[in-house]
Amino acid sequence: MTSQPFGTLADGTTVEKYTLRNASGASAEIITYGGIITALRVPDREGKLADVVLGFDTLAAYLAGHPYFGAIIGRIAGRVTAGKLRLPDGTRDLVLNDAPNHLHGGLVGFDKRVWTVKSATSSSLKLFYRSPDGEEGYPGNLDVTVTYTLTDDNELVVESHAVSDRLTPLSLAQHSYFNLAGEGSGDVLDHVVQILPESIIPAADGAMTLSGQLTPVAGTGNDFTQPRRLGDALPGMFKAHGENYFIRATAVEAPTRVARVTHPNSCRVLTVSTNDCALQFYTGVSLDGTLTGKSGRAYASHHGLCLECQGYPDGAHRPELGDTLVHPGVPQLRKTIYAFSTD
Repeated sequence: MTSQPFGTLADGTTVEKYTLRNASGASAEIITYGGIITALRVPDREGKLADVVLGFDTLAAYLAGHPYFGAIIGRIAGRVTAGKLRLPDGTRDLVLNDAPNHLHGGLVGFDKRVWTVKSATSSSLKLFYRSPDGEEGYPGNLDVTVTYTLTDDNELVVESHAVSDRLTPLSLAQHSYFNLAGEGSGDVLDHVVQILPESIIPAADGAMTLSGQLTPVAGTGNDFTQPRRLGDALPGMFKAHGENYFIRATAVEAPTRVARVTHPNSCRVLTVSTNDCALQFYTGVSLDGTLTGKSGRAYASHHGLCLECQGYPDGAHRPELGDTLVHPGVPQLRKTIYAFSTD
């Protein structure tokens, strides 16, 4: 493990960057601001390494604003409909930072907080954040630990442990944008995508408000149960965006495989497994060329895709679609594995 300063916030707080490495030469770079994965280098079938996540090489670029590149999202990943957080003890109104909905934890979510390093080794980094009662409108003092581990099998393992002193919802996600050809190489339309869950909770409107209706994917443009080239699938997808896939109503102990993406030319493969309840697939459609990445190239539409393992954003009052509540004295444990290999 190596660490170095990555920049300084306006209040004088230093942001550190930690680099994890494994025996095969793969590496992951993570900063304490937002727990952001700024780089992830994995080999192709010839052993050539490439950075397969979008992002920047300066803190200033992240502070200037970005679409959650590589960040830890919380308290709730995704859109809370109309900002109405419905809990057993009443309803709270959350900020509508993506009107008409609340998105990704609010104005200053976990992606914009500086996390504390609890421990670090050559292959693992444990980050901690205490979210106080009332932060962004959410109840309860919440202690969250996220651990990144890079294994010798080229797996990036993301584990979270959370406890609260009050009943509160928590649905974390890791929001990396992947391009298996390498960051800055262009679009991901040639990537072949397989998403195993057979149902979605589709968007109800152009604001991507979730409908709350469990809908089979069979016969629709969102059916990726069999591998499909992304460019071929986009015309049949609502706003070419991607939907929220339902995995299960209750988190399980051991992660199960939910998605697989391959890049034909490099033969890189990304397999995603999780013990969580939902998967948000996002095609990067809103990237518009205004942001320039590490390569010095602009990020245009579909230059990266996201596979965000999470709970159902409205799960606090729709547990049948994925219970997200953290009960006092009962830790919430989640684990997602991004495994890289070659065909």
